[in-house]
Amino acid sequence: MSNPTIHTGPVPAIITPELIALDTGLGTTKEAVIEALAHQLAAAGRTTDVNSLRDAALARESQSATGLPGGIAIPHCRDESIVAASLGFARLDPKVDFGAPDGPADLVFLIAAPAGAGAEHMKLLSSLARALVKPEFVSALRNAPGADDVVGLVEDVLHPAPATAPAVTPAKAPAVEKVTTAKSPSEPVGDTGPSGAEQTIVAITACPTGIAHTYMAADSLVAAGERAGVKVHVETQGSSGSTPLSPDTIAAASAVIFATDVGVKGKERFAGKPVVASGVKRAINEPDAMITEALRAGLDPNAARVAGSAVSDTEQTGGGDVGWGTRLRQILLTGVSYMIPFVAAGGLLIALGFLFAGYEIADTASKITLDNSLTSLPDGGLMTYLGAVLFQLGSLAFSFLVPALAGYIAFAIADRPGLAPGFTAGAVAVFVGAGFIGGLIGGLIAGFAALYIGRIGVPQWARGLMPVVIIPLFASLVVGLLMFIVLGKPLAALTDGLTDWLNGLSGSSAVVLGVILGLMMCFDLGGPVNKAAYAFAVAGLSVTDHASLQIMAAVMAAGMVPPLAMALASTVRPGLFTPAERENGKAAWLLGASFISEGAIPFAAADPFRVIPSMMAGGAVTGALIMATDVTLSAPHGGIFVSFAIGGLLWFFVALAAGTIISAACVVTAKQFIRPRKVADTEAKVLTAA
Repeated sequence: MSNPTIHTGPVPAIITPELIALDTGLGTTKEAVIEALAHQLAAAGRTTDVNSLRDAALARESQSATGLPGGIAIPHCRDESIVAASLGFARLDPKVDFGAPDGPADLVFLIAAPAGAGAEHMKLLSSLARALVKPEFVSALRNAPGADDVVGLVEDVLHPAPATAPAVTPAKAPAVEKVTTAKSPSEPVGDTGPSGAEQTIVAITACPTGIAHTYMAADSLVAAGERAGVKVHVETQGSSGSTPLSPDTIAAASAVIFATDVGVKGKERFAGKPVVASGVKRAINEPDAMITEALRAGLDPNAARVAGSAVSDTEQTGGGDVGWGTRLRQILLTGVSYMIPFVAAGGLLIALGFLFAGYEIADTASKITLDNSLTSLPDGGLMTYLGAVLFQLGSLAFSFLVPALAGYIAFAIADRPGLAPGFTAGAVAVFVGAGFIGGLIGGLIAGFAALYIGRIGVPQWARGLMPVVIIPLFASLVVGLLMFIVLGKPLAALTDGLTDWLNGLSGSSAVVLGVILGLMMCFDLGGPVNKAAYAFAVAGLSVTDHASLQIMAAVMAAGMVPPLAMALASTVRPGLFTPAERENGKAAWLLGASFISEGAIPFAAADPFRVIPSMMAGGAVTGALIMATDVTLSAPHGGIFVSFAIGGLLWFFVALAAGTIISAACVVTAKQFIRPRKVADTEAKVLTAA
C-alpha cells in the first residue's frame, strides 16, 4: 500500500464535478460500480492507491449491504490511502443491486474518509448520510440536469446557508410515507401511549464504520417519532463524535432503542429501561415498527429491560436480529476474539524458543531463565539462553489463554463488572485442571452472576460501589465456589477424557477429525464456525501433546486453502472473475500464505453458492491429509512463515497444495458450468426482450 499524501495546501472540496457520473452504466454488479467510483476518486487525486480504496469499500460491503430503501446505496470506508474526505457519486442507468430490501439502486454515493479523518470532515459526511433519508433531497438528485447541479445540492446539505424557512415544504411532506412500513402510520400512539401526554424515547445508533448508517438510523428514528407523536432523543456513537444523552433525558424516557452493529458504550446508563434492540439497518428500513415496539415495551411490565450494566435480554418481537441464539454466539465470540492475541503472541514465542534451543527447552526453560543471564550463559551458549527466555515469555503469555477467554465472555455479558469474576473463573479452571472447557463454562457463570447481582436494588449511597466492589466480589464468590466445589472435578475429568481421546486417535478416526476441522475452517471464513474450530485447536496447544499439535496443523493448513485457491483460480481462469476479483486474487496469495482465511471473503460474498462449497471440498482434503500423514504444528498462527514450527514440513505443503488445487478446480468448474439463478433469470429476460 502506498503511503498517504500529506496535504499542506488548502483542503479540497468534498465533492467536485469530476467525481460525478450521471445517467451512465458503471457495471452490472456493486463490485464493478464501487471499483469505477474508486477510479474516479483516483483520477481526481483523492487516493494514493485505488486498489486499497476499492478493497476497503468492498470489505465494508461484505460486513453488511449498503443499499437503502428508495433506490439509494452508500458504500463507504475509511482508509490510509485516502488523501482527503471525498464523495464519488453516480446516477446509474441501469440500476444495480446493492442489497436493499426494495430493489436495486440508481443513486450511489461512495463515501471515502481518511483513516485519521478529523471531526469536521466526519460531521460533513454524516450530514450527507442524514440528508439521504429526506425524499425531497433524493428527488432533487434524480432530477439534477448536470454535475454542477449535483455539487450544489450536496454543498447545500453540507454547508447550509442560514435561513428561517424550513427545508421541507408542506406540499412535499407526505413523501415521508415512502420510507415507512405499511402498517406504521395507523399503529403507534393510540394503543401504546398515554393519552394527552407526549412520550419520549431514547436511542443509541452505531455501525462498525461510523460514517453513514449511524446517522441515517438516527434521523429515521427521529422522523418516525414525529409521525407517531413521540419525541425521540438519539445518541449517535459514530466517527464524528456524539453528545451523550443527559441523565434527565434518559430518566424521562419510557423506553430505549439500541440500533447497533457494535457494542453500546455506556449501557449501564439505561439500567432498568424497557429495551428494543436490533441491527442498525433495521432502524433505517423499519423505523416506525421500532418506535411502535418501544412504545409497547414501555407499557409492558414483562418487557425486556436493560439490567445492571448490560442488556439482559435482547429478544423482541417484530423481527429484530438480536435474539438469544445470536446473543450467545456474540458472547462466546467476544471471549475467543480477546483470547486470540494471547494465543498468537504466546504460541509464536514458544515456537521461537523451540527454534533457538530445540524442543527439549520445554523441560529446562524455567531454571535456565532464573539461574542465568547474558553475563553468565548456560551450557549451550547464547542460543540456548535466548531460546529459554523466549519459551518462558511465551509460556507466561499463553497462561492467560483460559483466564482471558473466561474474563471476556463475562465482560460480553455484564460489561466491566464481569471482568474480575470472569478472570477469576478462568484462573480457577486452570488450577483445577478444567482447562478451556472450564474457562468457557466459568466465564458464562461469572457473567450471568454479575448480571443478576447488578439487578438487585440497593440504596442510593451503595450504587457507586456496585460496579467496582459489590458485583465483582459476590460474583467472584459465586463462580469460585461453584467451580471449586461442584464443577471443577467433572470439568477436569471431561478435559482429561477429551485429551485422552485425541491422543488415542489414529488411522481413519484421525482422518475423519481432519475432514471435520477442514470443513469448519472453510465454511464461514473467520465467522463463528471457523473460530470454533480454531479455538478448539489453540486450546490444545496449552497441553502440547502430539494429537493437539496435529489438530493445530490441520486447522491452519485448511484455513490457508480458501484464499490460496481463489488466488490460483483467478490466475488460471481470469475470464471467470470480475476485475475487482482478479485484483483481490493477487492479494490473496500473501493472505493465504499468512493463514488469513478472510482473504477469500470478497469471493465468497459475491458468489457464496459456488465458492463456499468449493472451499470446503479443498479444506476437507487438506485436513484429512494432515492427520493421515502425522504433520504437527506448535505455533498457532503465521502460515508458511512459521515453517520452523511444523513437523513433517514436506507433507504439510503436499496437503496444502492438494487442497488448494482441488478447491480451485471446483470453483472454476462451478463458475464455468453452474449459473446462479439470478444470472440465468436476467439472461432469460434479456433474450425475451430481444
